[in-house]
Order: sequence, then C-alpha cells, then structure tokens
Amino acid sequence: MVKLTKIYTKTGDEGFTGLGDNSRVPKTDPRIEAYADVDEANSALGVAVSLAHGEFSPELMALLARIQNDLFDLGADLATPGTGGLRIDEAWVADLEVAIDTYNASLPNLDSFIIPGGSGLAAGLHLARTVVRRAERAVWVALEAGTDVSTVCAVYLNRLSDLLFVLARVANVPHGGDVKWVPAGSR
Repeated sequence: MVKLTKIYTKTGDEGFTGLGDNSRVPKTDPRIEAYADVDEANSALGVAVSLAHGEFSPELMALLARIQNDLFDLGADLATPGTGGLRIDEAWVADLEVAIDTYNASLPNLDSFIIPGGSGLAAGLHLARTVVRRAERAVWVALEAGTDVSTVCAVYLNRLSDLLFVLARVANVPHGGDVKWVPAGSR
C-alpha cells in the first residue's frame, strides 16, 4: 500500500509562512511577495516552454530549462534571510547578457514598438516577460523595505525580461516577424 504525504500543513492558516531559516513572517511580507512573484514568473515561463517544443533548437530549450531552475534558486535566495544571496551571482547575469546578444544578433533592428503577440509561443514568452518584470519590481520593494535580499536578484530578473523579449521576437520570425504597434490615428 502506498502511503500518501499530505500536501496541506495548516501552518499558514493564520496568515504566516516559514522562511528558509525556519523563522515565520506574515504572508504579506515584501520578501514573500517577491518570491511568490518569482514563482509565478517561473510558472508563466513553464507555459511558454511547453509551447516551444518543435519551435526552438535543443540548445535554446536547454537554456530555458536552466533558466527555470535558476528561478527556483533565485526564489530560494529570496526565501532565506541573512545570506545576501546564496546562489545567484553576477556570472548568472553575464550568462543572460551573452544569450541576449547571441539571439538578438539574428533579428532585424526594431523600428517600432511591438505588440506582445504573434505566435502562441511568442505570446507566452511576452506573458512570462511581464510577470518577470513584476517580480523584479517586487524584489526592489523588498529591498526598499530593508529586507536583506541581494540586489543581484533584481538585476538577474531585469536581464531575464530582456532575454524573454528577444526570444519572443525570435519565436515570431517563422510566423511573419514582429507584430508592430500601430498608433491611434495611423490605423
């Protein structure tokens, strides 16, 4: 007989949750908001990744898989007080910059703002990008509130949103390219 592990603990029923050092804070604590937004960003990216099979090269799929793991590590850093950053460091940011430059090099120069859409994959990447931007803002809010999180977490999320923008453009190339914004009065 298989013994099932209960998913619910009831320890959060009073509005508090545990951190990586076993301390308890309100679920509305800026640190919690930040890593919850990172979790949501990872989930949104997971939806995009599910649409990417057959659309992206194995190398690009491996990059996206690594980024999803990076986001889990980043969330763990945010959930662990007093460390200033356990895993995320400047090298991770530099890796994202290399990927941005690599994939952006094959794209035409932007001559317009673009609409977050096009193919399903591009739309999913744009959605993930906007959730990552929100997560970045939440990390800055946590920092402004005096939380001891590493600023490199926010910088990583900033670069990641840039990469997702570029990858959304890459995803639209085989589908006719960018969906360009048409300003009012020009439609």
